[in-house]
Amino acid sequence: MISAGDFRKGVTFQWDGDVYQIIDFQHVKPGKGAAFVRTKIRSVLSGGSKEVTFNPTERFEKAEIITKEMQYLYSDGELYYFMDLGTYEQLPLDVEAVEEAIKWIRENDIATIRLYQGKAFEVLPPNFVELEVTESEPGIKGDTSSGATKPATVETGVTLNVPLFVNVGDKIKIDTRTGEYLSRV
Repeated sequence: MISAGDFRKGVTFQWDGDVYQIIDFQHVKPGKGAAFVRTKIRSVLSGGSKEVTFNPTERFEKAEIITKEMQYLYSDGELYYFMDLGTYEQLPLDVEAVEEAIKWIRENDIATIRLYQGKAFEVLPPNFVELEVTESEPGIKGDTSSGATKPATVETGVTLNVPLFVNVGDKIKIDTRTGEYLSRV
């Protein structure tokens, strides 16, 4: 059992005949009246999200989530295929399950898949990835004031800001949680 006062991002619980994952939460203690927890939750089974307010003492059954490391194989345009490295079974996933993670994953990369009762509901990329820069404007000499950046596109198609010294063909390290450049590799 988990109480609403213990809610954190990513926590999954059973409520109202469905399984929900906390997307965002805020513990509110108004000057008058009782404290409450304002949450944004997403249904693991249907994918729909909504905002709900809970009393911090409300208790819920914790949902059992299985986490697996799987290899991303390919996309056929509609589905994204992942392979379980232990059993070699392929798992096709739709865009809703992979939309946040796929921009950081290349073919043959390893990703973490979260499943509830055999149904995948979330794909998590590694926290840090190394990707090659495919497009970038050259840095202009003399334009090196502190912290100057320029947009660059990496091999997965994501555009992010990088320092002026990064060029096409460089491999860069990126934090996938924030989408920020960390260093050249």
